Amino acid sequence: FGSRASGYCCGHFGALLVSASREMARSQGFLSLLLLAAVMLFGLGPVFTSPPRTAPEIDARVAAAVAAGLSPLALEQPAGAYDSVVAMLQSWLVGGSVLTIIFAAALVAATANPLTKRRQEASTMK
Repeated sequence: FGSRASGYCCGHFGALLVSASREMARSQGFLSLLLLAAVMLFGLGPVFTSPPRTAPEIDARVAAAVAAGLSPLALEQPAGAYDSVVAMLQSWLVGGSVLTIIFAAALVAATANPLTKRRQEASTMK
């Protein structure tokens, strides 16, 4: 280990150990400085903490109103699909007939309005 046959003498090997230990001391000093900076940055934050929040008080009337409003959604409703194309066409025919009757009644009411007829007679008499 310290023989002259290997090419290393004791003095040269000792100098290598001393320089290596100095470099390790520098790197450990840098790491400890870095660790201290991280602790100061993250560990020494604001020390004030707010009091715990209390749960908001829920009015019983509001809860009852919400429950009443959402109660139709809780009912189980059957699917509204048609059994066949014929059933779908029949429903369209019934709906169209009802709409035609409603529009016809509105047209009759608009043309047979006695107030409108009286206004027309009054405008022709002047």
